[in-house]
Amino acid sequence: MSLASSPSVASGSGSDRWQILRLLVARKTVLISLIVLVVLVAAAVFAPWIAPFDPYKLSIMNRLKAPSSLHWFGTDDFGRDVFSRVIYGGRLSLTVGFMVVVLSSVLGIVLGLVAGFFRGADKVVSRLIDAMMAFPDILLAISLVAALGPSLSNVIIALGIVYAPRLARIVRASTLVIRELPFVEAARALGVPTRRIVTVHVLRNLMSPLLVQGTFTFAYAILAEAGLSFLGVGVSPDIPTWGTMINGGQQYMGTADWIMVFPGIAIVLAVMSLQLVGDGLRDVLDPRLRKEL
Repeated sequence: MSLASSPSVASGSGSDRWQILRLLVARKTVLISLIVLVVLVAAAVFAPWIAPFDPYKLSIMNRLKAPSSLHWFGTDDFGRDVFSRVIYGGRLSLTVGFMVVVLSSVLGIVLGLVAGFFRGADKVVSRLIDAMMAFPDILLAISLVAALGPSLSNVIIALGIVYAPRLARIVRASTLVIRELPFVEAARALGVPTRRIVTVHVLRNLMSPLLVQGTFTFAYAILAEAGLSFLGVGVSPDIPTWGTMINGGQQYMGTADWIMVFPGIAIVLAVMSLQLVGDGLRDVLDPRLRKEL
């Protein structure tokens, strides 16, 4: 068996990738979720051209206006257009989620590969992972943000650290299996450097579970950022994110519900869509589940 023929989803043929895509969009819930995500991302990217008002501009004369043809989602307590702030808030909320996925993936992959491939480091890294997962996610995130200071970058760092153990456990479990497969043994016998074995022959075969877990982490990070901002320990209140908007509107619950309702709907749509896409990816990338589709 040649080393080049080692199984890897990442290196699958073009026909296999098209088949996976067809199976994915064949499910109506996944297709709708993908459309919702595309709309949310497009709105965030093109916010300067879509938003009808400046999200930071104050207009006390128009404070707490109900939704109308002029202000589709109404205005907040400072007269700012809620629709514009929801769009701009999506830019930051989605950016935080994406950056958390990147950071947690890097940390999780490193920890998981070290624990799974190098037997001597397994116990130490595994105990570290177990210790971090012993704390509830939100409490650990609050502690880290409190230690680092409330800012957008520190929220990303804190959440990246919080969700890294989840990915590390998945990488470690998969690496323990992959390192015993024949193509890895063949690479060792041929004297291939350990670094190349880990990065080329092991890491490539972890892309499927990492991709699935990444969608779930994205959703968790959006919820966590909203939770931190709602509790007042996240980003600065003057920065429009979906969480800070809900936090700012809680005192007007019952009199100006739209301030909280519309960013809340945006969070629900983003999180549910990511979760459903993650479920769909898990089903089509797992050969055992794909047979049932």
